[in-house]
Amino acid sequence: MVRVQADGTGQAPWRIPPLVLASSSPRRRELLAQIGVTPADIDPADIDETPLTDELPAHHALRLAKAKAAVVAARSPGAVVLAADTVVGCGRRILPKAESADDVRQCLALLSGRRHRVFGGLCVVDATGKVRSRLVQTAVLFKKLSRAEIDAYVACGEGVGKAGGYAIQGRAALFARGLVGSHSNVVGLSLFETAALLRAAGIDPLALSPVAA
Repeated sequence: MVRVQADGTGQAPWRIPPLVLASSSPRRRELLAQIGVTPADIDPADIDETPLTDELPAHHALRLAKAKAAVVAARSPGAVVLAADTVVGCGRRILPKAESADDVRQCLALLSGRRHRVFGGLCVVDATGKVRSRLVQTAVLFKKLSRAEIDAYVACGEGVGKAGGYAIQGRAALFARGLVGSHSNVVGLSLFETAALLRAAGIDPLALSPVAA
């Protein structure tokens, strides 16, 4: 459904196309809510996310975001589709989305005492089918982790299901000595670039109904 909102100037109301988020990530929904955006629908693309041979982390993140957007846009005519992908890269290596405690342990052992990069691929397809995309990069420096710290983090279970085996918005914040770039990108969605893409597609977060005090 297309939302209609008055602009308060006495002029004709403007129409806001519905937003479809091509992701089931609760973190991305929470980040969008932070800037006052609520998707009309959640429609995960469920594509094959296996890296290509010798694919670099930055290319992988942007390729997957574009592929997810294309799949969901094809079944959501007239909507604005937002897709994203987050990839943790250590040098040329793509770290996996941790599926087990062992994966979390291996990721943390690799990241311990090192600087790594988090790449956020963003893609928005507007209601006319125009595609816009961005690649966001954040540098994160982890402290040198002791075996006891890694064991404790693995035991808390927070890192399972997360790219690179950690959640910067959770207890892994204890490990990050420094961060250069977008913090929300590391969480799962760079809000600055996302808002710019949404505005270009006809959805301006600042023009939506204000949040009650």
